[in-house]
Amino acid sequence: MPNMIDFILHIDKHLNAIIQNCGAWSYLLLFAIIFAETGLVVTPFLPGDSLLFASGAFAALGSFNIVWLCVALASAAIIGDSVNYAIGKMLGDKVFRHDSRIFKKTYLDKTHKFYEKYGGKTIVIARFVPIVRTFAPFIAGVGMMSYGRFFAYNVVGALLWVGLFVLSGYFFGNIPIIKENFTIVIFIIIFLSILPPFIEYFRHKKTEQV
Repeated sequence: MPNMIDFILHIDKHLNAIIQNCGAWSYLLLFAIIFAETGLVVTPFLPGDSLLFASGAFAALGSFNIVWLCVALASAAIIGDSVNYAIGKMLGDKVFRHDSRIFKKTYLDKTHKFYEKYGGKTIVIARFVPIVRTFAPFIAGVGMMSYGRFFAYNVVGALLWVGLFVLSGYFFGNIPIIKENFTIVIFIIIFLSILPPFIEYFRHKKTEQV
C-alpha cells in the first residue's frame, strides 16, 4: 500500500519512467490500470483521476497521441464498467441467497428500485468519485438495472470522465506552477473528487427535513 500511495502522489515521475521503459506499450498498461480500477471490485485503490490528468500532461509533451490516448482510456472505462456490471449481475442471486446481516434479499430489492429511479445520475456521478466508481456498476448489476439503460449512462460517464481529466492535463498540466507543484495538484484532484457525494448527502438530508 505505501508503494501505491507513493505512485499516486508522484504519478508524474512514475508515469515518465513507464513511458521511458515501455514506449508504445504504455497505452496498453494505462488501459489495463483504468480497466482494473473500474472493472474489478477488488482494485478500487488504483489511481484513476490523477492517472488521466498526468497522461494528458504527457500527451501535451508528445509522449502520447491525444486522440489515441482518449480512445484507449475511454474504451477501458466503458469495458471495465460493463464487466463489473456483468459480474454483479452474475453474482447477484448468489450474494443474496443466504440472508445474512449484511446481504439481505430486501437489500437487493431496494438496490433495484434505487437504480431504476436514480440509476443514470448515480452511474455518471460515480465516475468522478474514487472507490464509488468501482462499486457502482457492480451494485447496478446486483440490482438488475436494465443493461441498455446502464450502458447508455456508462458511455456518457466514461466520455465525460476521461475527456475532462485527460484534456485538463493536456491543456493545463504543463503550466510551470502546476508542473512544479504536481503533488499538490493531485491532492486537490482527490479532494474535488470526493466532494460530490458529501454535497449530495447533505442536500438529500436537507430535502428530507423540509
